[in-house]
Amino acid sequence: MSKQSLINLKEVFPGIVDDFFTPWSEWFRRNNLFSQDTVPALNVADEKDQYKVTVAAPGLEKGDFNIDVDDNVLTISASSEKEHEENEKKYRRKEYSYSSFSRTLTLPADVKADAIEAYYDKGILTLELPKNTDGEQRVEKKVVVK
Repeated sequence: MSKQSLINLKEVFPGIVDDFFTPWSEWFRRNNLFSQDTVPALNVADEKDQYKVTVAAPGLEKGDFNIDVDDNVLTISASSEKEHEENEKKYRRKEYSYSSFSRTLTLPADVKADAIEAYYDKGILTLELPKNTDGEQRVEKKVVVK
């Protein structure tokens, strides 16, 4: 059925189209099966001895994150795969979703890149970037989320 046919059907029988399609969309939303092509919110705070970066990334696990520093460029990325299988009576349904994001930040010259630490708790990824008083430092590092 074409999109135009659905539009015409909706004009003639307004409740039928909504009643038919609404339950499925609500079920997908309720079970978090809609993929979201969004980039999580990111905040950077300049504190006395460090910069603190927080990323709102609910629904992920510590192992989903990949955090790298290369030549004073910080890259935060994550990917998550979810699978939902349901076996009832005479039908079988299996749903699959995949989501990912990547954020890149150029670090200030006073960041001690080899001492960056990351923590993930209750949907918030926190990176602590200590300040270096010795001057600019270019390093390459893989940050492990705790």
